[in-house]
Amino acid sequence: MNVDLYLKRINYDGSLQATTETLRALQWAHLKAVPFENLSIHINEPIVLNDEGLYDKIVRCRRGGFCYEANGLFSWLLSELGFHVQKLSAGVANSKGVFGPEFDHMTLVVSLAERWLADVGFGDSFRYPLLLDERGEQHQGRRSYRIVDNKDSLLLLQRENSNEWTPQYRFNLAPHDFSDYQGMCEYHQSSPESHFTQNIICSKATDEGRVTISGNRLIVTSADGTRNESTLSGVEELLQVLRDTFGIHLPEGDRLKSSKPLVAFSRKFKKKL
Repeated sequence: MNVDLYLKRINYDGSLQATTETLRALQWAHLKAVPFENLSIHINEPIVLNDEGLYDKIVRCRRGGFCYEANGLFSWLLSELGFHVQKLSAGVANSKGVFGPEFDHMTLVVSLAERWLADVGFGDSFRYPLLLDERGEQHQGRRSYRIVDNKDSLLLLQRENSNEWTPQYRFNLAPHDFSDYQGMCEYHQSSPESHFTQNIICSKATDEGRVTISGNRLIVTSADGTRNESTLSGVEELLQVLRDTFGIHLPEGDRLKSSKPLVAFSRKFKKKL
């Protein structure tokens, strides 16, 4: 890995000591620079889970990715910088509080003097690592999180929402390799039941809040939670926002034009690719 090129990709020029402060700064820099996105699924671009492939996509091609990609590559960076990091399996809670299966999500544990839950691949979630062994509230700006003991030796990540604690994902501390996530990674790329195949998603944190493309909507969220939504006029505007706001340049030509989700997106606005 060319560490300097990776750090340039995430606009990071701070300390490289393997400390809590460095870990916090790296996660925040990553969240602001590397979008959480599922565009590969919608442009017939296979997702390959290995260090070199992810480095090429996210660093050299300046793309983003979903959890397996973003957290998988971030774990390599942390290891190169001297952190002790392991990949963990998690099941994500849906809106009804029902959890997905094992390997539905990849998250990370980083062991320093204390253990930290780190995650740059869960979209709009905690911005700084959470103390893994703390069972009280952990405040980050206007949001609070907590990790609680769950049944069957699982841990549960919760976020406070309107004075109620809602589950985000549950996980255990068994370490895993990329190969363990391959089945669920393929499921999320291909199954009509996966929410990743249903809609285009591209989102990243900003100093002011967050900016997100979800389907045909552009959503800008401010620091106080205020949402500004607008409707994208068609594929051309979608591609322009991806370029101008996220720095993502999708491939041109037949591969893009053959994308069924983008064709459907285009027809929705009665426009042609």
